[in-house]
Amino acid sequence: MPRLTPALVASACLFATAAQPCDLALALAIDVSGSVDPAEYRLQMDGLAAALRDPTVSDALVGAAAAVMVVQWTGASRQAVIVPWRRMLARSDLLALADEVEQAPRLWRHFSTGIGEALTFSATQFDAVSDCRRRVIDVSGDGRSNEGVPPEDVGTGLVSYGFTINGLAIEGSEEDLTGYYRAFVIAGPGAFVMTAKSFADYPETIRRKLLTEVALPVTQAAPEAISIAQTAPQSAPQTEPEPKPEPAQ
Repeated sequence: MPRLTPALVASACLFATAAQPCDLALALAIDVSGSVDPAEYRLQMDGLAAALRDPTVSDALVGAAAAVMVVQWTGASRQAVIVPWRRMLARSDLLALADEVEQAPRLWRHFSTGIGEALTFSATQFDAVSDCRRRVIDVSGDGRSNEGVPPEDVGTGLVSYGFTINGLAIEGSEEDLTGYYRAFVIAGPGAFVMTAKSFADYPETIRRKLLTEVALPVTQAAPEAISIAQTAPQSAPQTEPEPKPEPAQ
C-alpha cells in the first residue's frame, strides 16, 4: 500500500476539487429595512442558519459544489456583504456558514426598501465566483421597493449577463407582496417566488427555497467571461459615517 505523503494528499485534494466544478453561485440578500423589527431580524437570520444546517440542504449544496454569499440590504445606498463567498465542499462548510449567518450583526435598522439597488450590489460581487455555471440572486423582503432604481429596470439587464433572480416574499406588511415580486422582481431562466405567510413562516420557506434553487435546472448558464462590476449602475455615494453593527438583541 503506498505511503500517504503530504504531497500525495494534496494531489488527491486537488483532483477532488477539479472533479467537482461549481454548479451554483448563490447570493442570499436579506432585508433589514425599517419595517423589519429586531425579533423579525432574528427569525430571518436564525431561520437561514437552521436551513443551512439541514442535512438535506447541506447535501444538495455540497453536491452542487455551490458558492454562497450573504448580503444585508435596505435603502438605496445601504448594502453590505456580511458573509463573503464561501465554497460548500463538505457538510462542515455548511455548519461554518450557518454559524457566520447566526452571529452576523445587523448593520441598519431605520431605512427604506431599495430592492433594485440590492440586486445591483449583489450582482457586482460575482467576479470572485466566475467559474460557477449558474448565477442566482435570492432576494427576500417584506415590502415593495420604495427607493432607488426600480427592480424591474435592473432585472432585464442582469438576465442578459446570465443571472437568475428569485424571490421570497414575506407577507403581512403589504397586500399581495408575492404578486409584486412575481411581476417586478424575479427574472431570468427558471425564476420563481416563494411565499412566507409571516416572518414566523420564513425558516421553513427558506429551507424549501434553497432546495429548489439547487435542484431547479435552467437552460442558460452564466457567460464565463462577462463581468458587470464595471458596467452596473452605481448608487449615489453615501455621505454619512460607515454603519456600526446594532447591539445584539
